Amino acid sequence: MASKPLFSFSGKRPDNLGVKAGKLAACPNTPNCVSSQAPAGDTEHQISPLTYQSSPSDAMAKLKSVIAGIERTQIITETGDYLYVEFTTALMGFVDDVEFYFDPSTPGQIQVRSASRLGQSDLGVNRKRIEEIRAKLAAS
Repeated sequence: MASKPLFSFSGKRPDNLGVKAGKLAACPNTPNCVSSQAPAGDTEHQISPLTYQSSPSDAMAKLKSVIAGIERTQIITETGDYLYVEFTTALMGFVDDVEFYFDPSTPGQIQVRSASRLGQSDLGVNRKRIEEIRAKLAAS
């Protein structure tokens, strides 16, 4: 059984998520967000997209399998080319909104955005999570 957080600082689900004109929402000015679509010079927010060698549908299935193996996750929205997942921290119940977009204009790449709902700094948690997902995708 999945463990529940001791506290719950979930905040309100953002209303700017999703793909609009081929783009995920821009990161706010706070250092608690990473995005593969951030401008190249924005080293605080920029992260490389995830990559895959298979078909997009196989890559989506693999991604969902990796996410299912991470505690306190919930898939909120899923379409053929988009996945929105909430990750909740163990102790305080903070929620991070994470999006994956299989952009048809960049075959073999999954655009990503991972952002904390509340607070300023995330102590690098969003970047670390995306890199862990990247490593698990490469290993599977």
